[in-house]
Amino acid sequence: MNGQTNAPQHAHTTISRRTFLAGSLGLGLAAMLPSVGLTGCAPQNGSAQTAAKDEGEFDIIVVGAGGAGMTAALSAQEAGANVVLLEKMAVVGGNTNFAEGGMNASQTALQKEEGIEDSNELFAQDTFVGGKELGDKELIRYMCENSNAAIERLAERGMHLTKISTSGGASVPRIHRPEDGSAVGGYLVTHMHDLCTERGIGARTNMNVESLIMEDGKITGLVASDGKKEYTFKAPVVILATGGFGANHEMLAQYRPELIDAVTTNQPGAQGDGIAIATDIGADTVDLEHIQVHPTVEQSTSILLSEGIRGDGAILINAEGNRFTNELLTRDKVTAAEWEQPGGWAYAVFDQHVYDDNKSIKEKFEKQGLLLSGTTLEELASSMDEIDPANFISAVTTYNDCIEQGLDDPFGRTASLNPIVNAPFYAVKVAPGIHHTMGGLKIDTATRVLDTSGNPIAGLFAAGEVTGGVHGGNRLGGNAVCDINVFGHRAAESALEYLSA
Repeated sequence: MNGQTNAPQHAHTTISRRTFLAGSLGLGLAAMLPSVGLTGCAPQNGSAQTAAKDEGEFDIIVVGAGGAGMTAALSAQEAGANVVLLEKMAVVGGNTNFAEGGMNASQTALQKEEGIEDSNELFAQDTFVGGKELGDKELIRYMCENSNAAIERLAERGMHLTKISTSGGASVPRIHRPEDGSAVGGYLVTHMHDLCTERGIGARTNMNVESLIMEDGKITGLVASDGKKEYTFKAPVVILATGGFGANHEMLAQYRPELIDAVTTNQPGAQGDGIAIATDIGADTVDLEHIQVHPTVEQSTSILLSEGIRGDGAILINAEGNRFTNELLTRDKVTAAEWEQPGGWAYAVFDQHVYDDNKSIKEKFEKQGLLLSGTTLEELASSMDEIDPANFISAVTTYNDCIEQGLDDPFGRTASLNPIVNAPFYAVKVAPGIHHTMGGLKIDTATRVLDTSGNPIAGLFAAGEVTGGVHGGNRLGGNAVCDINVFGHRAAESALEYLSA
């Protein structure tokens, strides 16, 4: 991998960016996603026609089969609603497939078992402060107060997040992960898809929603297309769970022109479609300018190195072989520090203990030849490009000595102070990449989409990354999975309340 400049520059055309996305994400997507898909449900190909085919009537249409969408569909179906789930891509999961770390939650049974003192109020404060004090306090409070219920609901559905760790911006350990160290996203998507299949939730893949239908000021359905034929789905409720716009560089560049050539961890379908079709009927938006750049992305593949790996003990080393920051600061701060380093990149360095606790290291990095290793620190240093071996050995030794002697960390790190002592030792070369769009449709705590006058659009709800307001100016690691589970379920509840009113 070549060294990066201190910040991505606005240089190339969007055509080259699209070509890159097709190569790094599109063509390699099947290898990176879980082996799931809503098979047997895709629409049959047919010739184009002027009249849309009527696909029938439903209680609720859920648009987007990622974590938020499948959560909403499951919760609505459990309550007896007739639900159809539409997904633009050929596979389910959306960006949830790429979630690595875990799910933040407070006041959980697991925290209590491990003697971790946490509160919903502290979780909310961390989220608000980590979001640069720009988030909607009511949305934040609702998410945090309902986070434990979401953990318990996942367990009831057979998804057990029974391992706890620390993530950047968290005052205490609260990021819940699968016990075996699996990436949380693939784990949840696989189980949610299986549940959707078992419960007979009607679904359509390769189905792109083009517009919402309103009559007398209320949602009555939508029009979708498979690229050859249009389809009309009728329902008094639509739940948008279409994700953000982290793969739409043209849209990103409206707010952050310097990111036009940055790699993205987002799947190609993250184009902001839900935002577009909702604003077409008068929906309001919030925080669109707030776009998160993740500090640890392998640049040749756009594969994210989980924040949980730093949470378990990894440190960052620059091109000179030196540490340069507290690795568990919020993502925006670590990214800013990384861009200031020579070349704008770093190595994430860790030992066998961290390797064993994080399956994604082997599955996503070692198998693709992206993981450097050595039986000694000296051997590892010899395989790391452009660094000063003496500085590197000194940096790791100083880090270890401070832990062993109970001294303050030179960069102020106070959490997950695990020495790098268990051979073999490992490194992955990383740099910042586009990761999450904090802005989106404006919603209230009932997930009702609000119009530009602040009034709910009758029958329209939204959850997940298509919405804004929860994360403010910066999202904490672990909060996206909390967001999709809490608000995906809330959208189903609110939709059912609307239908029964």
